[in-house]
Amino acid sequence: MTRTFFLPTLVLSALLIGCSGAPKEQPKTAEKKQEAPPEPVSGNTAFFRMFTAARGWAADIEILRCGSIHLEGVPRVPGKAAAWQVTFLSPSLGKSRSYTYSVIEAEGNLHKGVFAGLEETYTGPRGPIKPFIVQAVKVDTTTAYETALAKGLKAKEYAKAHPDLNISFVLENNNQFPGVTWRVIWGDSVSASGYSVYVDASTGEYLKTAR
Repeated sequence: MTRTFFLPTLVLSALLIGCSGAPKEQPKTAEKKQEAPPEPVSGNTAFFRMFTAARGWAADIEILRCGSIHLEGVPRVPGKAAAWQVTFLSPSLGKSRSYTYSVIEAEGNLHKGVFAGLEETYTGPRGPIKPFIVQAVKVDTTTAYETALAKGLKAKEYAKAHPDLNISFVLENNNQFPGVTWRVIWGDSVSASGYSVYVDASTGEYLKTAR
């Protein structure tokens, strides 16, 4: 009887020892995915991210100006830019404050994401530019660019003749027009540009071609 139960016990023990002694193969660590290259963003995408952050600074904020910033190393896409800057105002504080949004870290105190600048004293509008409220901004820069290209006086001809120019944008309440406008600029700034088009930022309608 003793032998009848002893042999199976030895066989079972050997099997258990063999299984426990074999080293288990560790799963290979998954290769890290390469980080996607930075992509430019539209004006409204950056604008509303900065606006949300600025509401934490002051609840009564108004907007004085929004403009695009082009950076090396980020692809050029018409209607978009690598970085944007907005100047906000707070009538109750009597202060202005600039915010930036960038898709990369860059020179000129540009940081990835939303970054708040220092407060400055604001005593009221000067010149032809007046502050406006956020509800006036309904049309994005991608749409403004398409409108400018399609309806601007000889815009397609100018764009074809200057394919290497950056397309810049400025959002303002200029007293030339009854409402807020996107100015679509062929070049890095108004002063350096030979061609630009005004588009209504609320309706998307073509307004004027400027030189």
